[in-house]
Amino acid sequence: MIQQVTRGIKISVATSFEGTFYKDYKMHFAFGYTITIENRSKDSVQLTSRHWKIKNALSRTEHVDGEGVIGKKPVLKPGQSHTYRSGCLLTSPIGSMSGYYNMINFTNTRQFRVTIPVFRLNAPFALN
Repeated sequence: MIQQVTRGIKISVATSFEGTFYKDYKMHFAFGYTITIENRSKDSVQLTSRHWKIKNALSRTEHVDGEGVIGKKPVLKPGQSHTYRSGCLLTSPIGSMSGYYNMINFTNTRQFRVTIPVFRLNAPFALN
């Protein structure tokens, strides 16, 4: 499990390989990831949006921006956490993801970024 703390917000990531399939005459590799966002600060915060940088082994990089996570904009009081599961498709059996969450601190109404650490996506048959 990959973990990182930014401004009192702990991000934990676990990944899984879900399988392969053909789409548009190309082989695709499906990966799942589970992220837990834990508020270790003294202030209530809300996740408002996300930015992903998705890389595959073929040197292709994709940037994805969106509101919230899986349709939600969770509010986390001190000590609370939010866990969600999502996934991505790559055209290679190895890749990585990283990014950040945009959040707002309800105590001082300031926006801030929380780093999502780089995590690897590896099909088990691709590595020895």
